[in-house]
Amino acid sequence: MAVLPPGSTLGILGGGQLGRMLSQAASRLGFNVVILDPEENCPAARVSQGQIVAAYDDPTALTVLGRVAQAVTFEFENVPAASVATLAEGGALVAPGPKALAVAQDRVDEKTFLNGVGATTVDFVAVDNLDDLLAGLERLGTPALLKTRREGYDGKGQVWVRSAKMAADAWQAIGERPAILEAKADFTRELSVIAARGRDGAVAVYPLGENVHAGGVLKTTIAPAEVDATTAARATTIATAILEGLDYVGVLGVELFDLGNGALLVNEIAPRVHNTGHWTQDGCACDQFEQHIRAIAGWPLGPTTAHARVEMTNLLGDEVEQWTALSAEPDARLHLYGKAEARPGRKMGHVNRVKPI
Repeated sequence: MAVLPPGSTLGILGGGQLGRMLSQAASRLGFNVVILDPEENCPAARVSQGQIVAAYDDPTALTVLGRVAQAVTFEFENVPAASVATLAEGGALVAPGPKALAVAQDRVDEKTFLNGVGATTVDFVAVDNLDDLLAGLERLGTPALLKTRREGYDGKGQVWVRSAKMAADAWQAIGERPAILEAKADFTRELSVIAARGRDGAVAVYPLGENVHAGGVLKTTIAPAEVDATTAARATTIATAILEGLDYVGVLGVELFDLGNGALLVNEIAPRVHNTGHWTQDGCACDQFEQHIRAIAGWPLGPTTAHARVEMTNLLGDEVEQWTALSAEPDARLHLYGKAEARPGRKMGHVNRVKPI
């Protein structure tokens, strides 16, 4: 097992806010970071040793990154899986591996994998055409959620189908692309669990968070969530099964539907640090970003016990202009991403409000 010493160079595919916070965590541990991102002077590049400005599938850029970095990771799951495979084939130490990325990039493959490791999901049907959609609606009933198989996030690329009469319009609304139809889940709330697996197979799981969305975008996470021991244990079992089933190295986010009485369904997984884990920056001694760096570098995983209760709130669009008032709140910890343009709905930062546990 490779253990990277301080002074080693880590590569990150992606230069947005997650890459930025990963780079900051790596710097605290003495690592150098090189970012590969097509946007020049991206947010992560401004806190890193250097940046390769190129497309994620540029073969020359991937070769250079693989040569300068002793380990490579990524900040979001829409990086081409082929690029990660190319890095690994070239001898680069890549974590998480291409299997995790490929599974997470296709919603049908993802749910098939999850059910295979005992992580139950809603019932679903693969949809390749309008006839498939109509057959799926007959099987699953309405309302049902139609999502593109690939890409799409924060509510994009999906539409509720409330009757068979809506099928044709819904199919057009997602661009008539390969899709998944999901049965409606009767859940009481959404929870999430952030977990990590090291190169030695050790697993560390953070306390559950409770999430509230607005317009398909995460608005707040409160953690540790108020859950009973059965629910917490089930979440740990689910996260561990996923990590081990993927032979995963790094931090993973798992979104869960809480059905009550300890019953949980997996909504989706994210093979990376996750928005619902931002609370750990001010609620735990070792946050999710440092944990991910520890894992990919082969270091021991850090503690996941919460020392505070945190309400994390995303700052979307011009909400970031509240930074003056937010920075004056005594229990608020402000995290800004350094993005130049505050477009509506764009994640510009977050604030963690810290309370005694």
